[in-house]
Amino acid sequence: MAYPEHLIAPMREELTSLGVQELRTPEAVDAFVAHPGTQMIVVNSVCGCAAGKARPGIAHALRHSVTPDHLGTVFAGADIAATDRARGYFTGKMPSSPAVALLRDGKLVYMMERHHIEMRGADEIAAELRAAFDAYCQATGANA
Repeated sequence: MAYPEHLIAPMREELTSLGVQELRTPEAVDAFVAHPGTQMIVVNSVCGCAAGKARPGIAHALRHSVTPDHLGTVFAGADIAATDRARGYFTGKMPSSPAVALLRDGKLVYMMERHHIEMRGADEIAAELRAAFDAYCQATGANA
């Protein structure tokens, strides 16, 4: 079941206002992942942990001096085919939403799954993402 766009538009905007590119089709996901460097794909969601923890944590983390080269998002329950395609790149991981994946040259190098998000606050999520950015990204990312 896909969610009505008027309900999820504000949830999309929380990420797009940060410069995160919406990936609404499988083709858009493939083109995004084909970019060289590091890609962050957020699997956005309508759930409370996405609203109160994941999206605010991502916003804080993206203020870090080191960020992924490319920032993208799919919306679970809305952009169903795009979300399925993105999850296809998350090798060895079960479907999870919300989630944050880091890929380098199209290969998964880090994944924050729902169970990593549910029991943490936004500040803890931001701290873990900043550590992942430091480990897997270069200072030439989207915010450099």
